[in-house]
Amino acid sequence: MELSLKLTCDNINWDLVSSTLKQVRMGYFDGSVHQKAFQNSACVVFAFDGERMIGFGRAISDGAYEAAVYDIAVLPEYQGKGVGRAIMESIVGRLPHCNVILFASPGKEPFYQKLNFRNMKTGMARFVKQGLMREAGFTD
Repeated sequence: MELSLKLTCDNINWDLVSSTLKQVRMGYFDGSVHQKAFQNSACVVFAFDGERMIGFGRAISDGAYEAAVYDIAVLPEYQGKGVGRAIMESIVGRLPHCNVILFASPGKEPFYQKLNFRNMKTGMARFVKQGLMREAGFTD
């Protein structure tokens, strides 16, 4: 694998972002919606194996002390090879003074725990699609 990271939204295939999120069973929208979300984020990371986009992630932040990570996705055939770790380390490394929160897909918690994330006792959310989030295992 020839891993490289890109830290801008220039020349990204947004339909591929959408299809990758669908493939890994995460929430996805039309590519133009993801383009807007990534372009409005404080940090973005796109991982490539040569010319092939194999993963990505983003964070929103106030730039002072709080940040939230979203849309961490790695193609299934590249999972377990350090790509997700590289994406997360790039994001967190650019937010050194921030507390960082995230949603982990059910079953992916051990990955984030290895990166020093811990379960929150008081985390709460109000989702637009509450039933879907309950079915996916995100809420009670």
